[in-house]
Amino acid sequence: MRKYCKYIYILVFGLLLCPIVLFAQKKDTLVPIKLNEVILIHHKNRHEAHNSPAPVQSLSGEKLKKLNSLTVADALRYFSGVQLKDYGGIGGIKTVNVRSMGSQHTGVFYDGIQLGNAQNGQVDLGKFSLENMEQVSLYQGQRSEMLQSAKSYASANTIYLKTKSPKFTNGQHYHLATGIRTGSFGLLNPSLSVNYKINKSVSARLSTEMVNAHGKYKFQYSNGIYDTIAVRNNADISSFRVEASLHGQHKNEDTWNLKYYHYNSERGLPGAIVANRFKRPQRLWDRNNFLQADYKHRFGPQYAVKVRGKYTEDFSRYLDPEIVTTKGFLDNKYDQQEYYLSLVNTYKIKPFWTLSIATDFQHNTMQANLYRFAYPKRSSLLNVLASNLDLDRFNLQLSLLSTSIYESVKYYESADDFQKYSPSLLINFQPFASPDFRIRGFYKNIFRMPTFNDLYYTFVGNTFLDPEYTDQINLGFSWQKEFGKTFFNITSDIYKIWITDKIVAVPGTNLFRWTMFNLGEVETNGIETKITNSGKFSATINYTTILTYTFQESIDVTPGGSSFGQQIPYVPIHSGGVSMMVDYKDIALNYSFIYTGERYSQKANIPSNYLQPWYTHDMSINYAIPFVFKNPLKLGFELNNILDQQYAVIKNFPMPGRSFRLSLNYEF
Repeated sequence: MRKYCKYIYILVFGLLLCPIVLFAQKKDTLVPIKLNEVILIHHKNRHEAHNSPAPVQSLSGEKLKKLNSLTVADALRYFSGVQLKDYGGIGGIKTVNVRSMGSQHTGVFYDGIQLGNAQNGQVDLGKFSLENMEQVSLYQGQRSEMLQSAKSYASANTIYLKTKSPKFTNGQHYHLATGIRTGSFGLLNPSLSVNYKINKSVSARLSTEMVNAHGKYKFQYSNGIYDTIAVRNNADISSFRVEASLHGQHKNEDTWNLKYYHYNSERGLPGAIVANRFKRPQRLWDRNNFLQADYKHRFGPQYAVKVRGKYTEDFSRYLDPEIVTTKGFLDNKYDQQEYYLSLVNTYKIKPFWTLSIATDFQHNTMQANLYRFAYPKRSSLLNVLASNLDLDRFNLQLSLLSTSIYESVKYYESADDFQKYSPSLLINFQPFASPDFRIRGFYKNIFRMPTFNDLYYTFVGNTFLDPEYTDQINLGFSWQKEFGKTFFNITSDIYKIWITDKIVAVPGTNLFRWTMFNLGEVETNGIETKITNSGKFSATINYTTILTYTFQESIDVTPGGSSFGQQIPYVPIHSGGVSMMVDYKDIALNYSFIYTGERYSQKANIPSNYLQPWYTHDMSINYAIPFVFKNPLKLGFELNNILDQQYAVIKNFPMPGRSFRLSLNYEF
């Protein structure tokens, strides 16, 4: 009976929306209120989130700068429905899990083009600094933009990272910003960016940054017999990033961007604290390069086309002196290449009705120095037909994604070719005359392919694995109101998610021989709520307060499973946070509180796997100091984990206690 429950939910969801949609169509033209749109145009992010058919959370501009955050992963902690897997310290690997679906179900897009990792399907968000970031957005379901690529429809959730682009005042031809950050763990983080206006249509930007830290910090350790204070070792990092881009625009018809990205790092992997062992010698090297471009042209007001392309080359090296092979220490090296091309066409049949046809082609290859490696190649062809009906009081979007996967290997047998159709439906409507209250909902069916590691890793891979399938239903509302100088916004969503054919790994005769199966089934019921209040205390004092809360019940429902009916690992039932920002003249004060409830580190919800709740209090202060030159010198001080709480996001990977950062920035 359980296998049919999700179809009953989907049917009920559709029946609930149908009469509402018809009502919105009937009443659509009675109260066309244009004035409110003019008011909201000054708050682009508010307008987008309020009218989006899928839940949207964004941080941009000054709010993004004021967070106690060094990387994109740190900023995502402030979003509801997100679990960040942080292995500790500045150099610790950081991945994100949205609505407990797993890291592989979240697509990460960098200036509109997806960051890929065919090897394990995860993106380390700790690599991406906020220094060059203009906006970080999380979309549950999918983005509603009609000129988006076919890949944008192919994930259960998407994170969009928008980098800074050149901006100039009248008569300005260049803009330079430099800064340096230092603090706990031996942090040294200088950065430099230069914008240059080549002519009235073309501009360039160069952004570069270095991070160096020894990563050592004290933590409290208890093995049930005695407590001690230990030092986290082998958590150092040395990294360098450079981005160079060209931006062009001709009237409103043509826009184009060209970007080169390079990242190089070496870091220690401190490992888990088990059996009273506090030192690990493992090392990891990463080198990432990509060149991407996009071009958009409008053929009048009705027809537009956008082309995207990308070439990526990723190298990683893992050294483990504790494992000795016939050739010496274990020294694994991996090379990945990706070729990507996308074409999107949009056509306005009516001013309120737009059609989109998107086609993406992606080719991934991988090489390694492993014994009997398969050398896999994967070609993916994605086609999307999408429709957007956007009237004054309701917005209806439909899309159908076709995915074809073709695989080949140099040795052994490759996985079978694969084709799947994935539908989605999104709706946002205004049930009353007032535009302040809107209801939204979506249904989406999508999957994630097994990674190269799942399929082909020596002694582990299983070429007969099926993809993981997900069905999502979301129903929520958004209410916003301005009372003079005060703005209120409340959003809340309830959702249900089914994951079937979940890929799991079962240990075999030893830890180097695992078996991969499609066994797992997970059902998630959740609620996400966000309350925002901003305004002015006086002419010189501005404030913003954000309160978030998430309830998630993610249950293992694998038939016959040993953990049937229990919460899946690392998903808290309750989590939330509070953020407050106050600006007074040249001073900005910020405070945040983040709470994560109790969890379990394994599938069995037993006392030995129990993880206590954790929370952190963080604060920062920024001051713009008048300087002898035109612009002020910006000084910032951050104090994180003020109460010095000892906690771990991942069991046996202790997080830092109290720490600080000091920053100095100047713009020419």
